[in-house]
Amino acid sequence: MPDDPYEYAEWKRCRVNLDYHIEIAKHYYSVPHNLLHQEVEARITQKTVEIFLRGKRVASHLRSTLPHRPTTIPEHMPSSHRRYRDWTLERIRSEAAKVGPDAQTLIDVILRSRPHPEQGFRSAIGILGLVKRYGQERVDAACARALLLNARSYKSVAAILKNGTDRTAPPAEEAPILFHTNIRGRSYYN
Repeated sequence: MPDDPYEYAEWKRCRVNLDYHIEIAKHYYSVPHNLLHQEVEARITQKTVEIFLRGKRVASHLRSTLPHRPTTIPEHMPSSHRRYRDWTLERIRSEAAKVGPDAQTLIDVILRSRPHPEQGFRSAIGILGLVKRYGQERVDAACARALLLNARSYKSVAAILKNGTDRTAPPAEEAPILFHTNIRGRSYYN
């Protein structure tokens, strides 16, 4: 008899998403970031999720039942993402609130517009970093302008600050001039 009891396992083919995670039962598990777009196989048991590429195990996670949440191993992240791992959603929102109400609103819009809020961390943290160079008042004004323009990125806010358009009043919306002309011409009814 084997030492370990039999453990039921399901197998599933998955494609690695842009955020270097695969989805298993509405939960996201990380794989090494260099496997983007690769097809992998997942072995799913009651307690674990193991991910294989061509028969070689590349990741192993404890199984989670929390829907729409990621389980991420820091070593799976590209180095550019690792520097943001100490940032949490709450911390980003708190820092944005310190800058001003428009910065808080824009950053909240950025985070909510992504499939996973973590995908908006780079833009949000970049916008918060502009405070060192331009100050809170200008960054908040630039965020207000970005909201008016429906621009939801770090690049947009940085361009607004660089061009100084945060210091100018937004163009006033003019009321449309309403008039009617007969398509048959003015003399048709005369």
